[in-house]
Amino acid sequence: MVHSTVRGGSIFVEQEHVSNNTSIVHDTTLVPPPSNETTAFRYSAQDVVDDHVDVADPATDPVPSKKGLKILFLSADTGGGHRASAESLAKQFLKQYPGSEYELVDVWTPTMVYPYYTLVPSYKYLSAHPQRWKALYYISNTRWYEKITNVHSTITCYNKIKQQLQQYDPDVVVSVHPTMNYLPEKIMREISQERNKYVPFFTVVTDFGSGHCTWFQGTVDKMYVASERIKTLARRRGAKVKEEHLVMMGLPIRDEFARLAERMEGRTTEGGKVFRKEVKVALGLEVEKKVVLVMGGGEGVGSLEVITEQLYWKLREEGVDATICVVCGRNEKTRMALETKDWDASYAKVQQLQERRKNRRRFRLSKMIGRKLKRIHDKGYSRDNTRMSSNAIASSRSGRHGKVNVIGLGFMSNIADYMVASDVLVSKAGPGTIAEAASVGLPVMITSFLPGQEAGNVQIVLDGGFGAFERNPKKIAEKVSYWLQNEAVLDEMSLRSEAAGNPHAASEIVRDIGRITMDILEHNQKRNR
Repeated sequence: MVHSTVRGGSIFVEQEHVSNNTSIVHDTTLVPPPSNETTAFRYSAQDVVDDHVDVADPATDPVPSKKGLKILFLSADTGGGHRASAESLAKQFLKQYPGSEYELVDVWTPTMVYPYYTLVPSYKYLSAHPQRWKALYYISNTRWYEKITNVHSTITCYNKIKQQLQQYDPDVVVSVHPTMNYLPEKIMREISQERNKYVPFFTVVTDFGSGHCTWFQGTVDKMYVASERIKTLARRRGAKVKEEHLVMMGLPIRDEFARLAERMEGRTTEGGKVFRKEVKVALGLEVEKKVVLVMGGGEGVGSLEVITEQLYWKLREEGVDATICVVCGRNEKTRMALETKDWDASYAKVQQLQERRKNRRRFRLSKMIGRKLKRIHDKGYSRDNTRMSSNAIASSRSGRHGKVNVIGLGFMSNIADYMVASDVLVSKAGPGTIAEAASVGLPVMITSFLPGQEAGNVQIVLDGGFGAFERNPKKIAEKVSYWLQNEAVLDEMSLRSEAAGNPHAASEIVRDIGRITMDILEHNQKRNR
């Protein structure tokens, strides 16, 4: 069993491995569908959900913090986004319902049934091999594969997962992972019937622009999505929820973003500009310099060094004063390489190579034209002049060179502060990262994406008009440099970014789930009297 228990805000991680010597007997008999009594029981409680069609308004509706709730989150560590969303929601439960307790459970790993128990390591391997990921994603994202998997997982894992879930007595279940909907929801309905206690089951889709078909399985009480693209996709993939229970609220992100967004009051406002300067000072950044934030995910993956080099060279060449902050995550080797690199020597070497190439082209051109131009060439551009010192190169340029410095950052908890301080984010197309950037109005340059899963996130940025997508590091640097030199362009992109974000999504989702859950608890009590 793998789960995290939270008491008083602290996380206690426990893990149990099912061995061959275990005394638990796992019956793999297919469980029959629920009876009519179960269905009637469910829909009597569903009436309570139907009463909550409209989402609570934080400005007018008080927080219904009557008592703490017991929340069971279903997720798996396939990327950091699912856990981050669960924890952002959990903190809101603790905030809005003091005394709440939550547990984060991966139901597949403890089953030890192939291929389900390999979910986490398989993701880590495939995400590092995009083409293999692409093949698996598109094969599995089909109705026939979905049906086969549902039947197979029910036969092989039903009782094992049920034994896990019977250990908990939650007031509400929230799935934040695409694989935690069909079978876990089906099992929780049966457990609810056995205990004569209806437990609402909600799905929070943590993808922004694309979503796997497994997100939209089952008959959950309510589904929360981050964009119109996901809402349309849910309908197309046959999500079995009423239209009024398919709600767009945004992607749940950390509470720090909401706090900073409120204090900033808009990136382009005068107050916002003053606040951003204060954040820069607090982070030890030079106030007058532009800031480019380069991210590669928690593991520091991606062409961080190459992209950073191209940004450094281009910004210096174009005379842009800037600080490049590179988040390397757990990749300490990359962080040290960036910190210890002699950037001035690197720039001088690149400039020298570029000048030599120009001179070679001039020499070849003059040779082709003929004797008259050859005399001009011999006078000003002889072979002896192609070898120039870095000082000569610098003096030959009319424009000033930008003052650029590079800061390597490790795994960090104050990424919200750096996003507020930055002018442009350069990152892969992770849904959580894009949602966080949009919440504080930060323009985004996307450099890569996982095929299928993250492709729609690119379109969210492009359609929203708050960024661009480039794979080539040189073109990335050219476009970012152009943005930084055009304040009006940056301001327009910032406004569009703010329009796409919702820093209060986690709070609003929890407020809605909490109200429904509290009413269902009251309904259960009346029913059992």
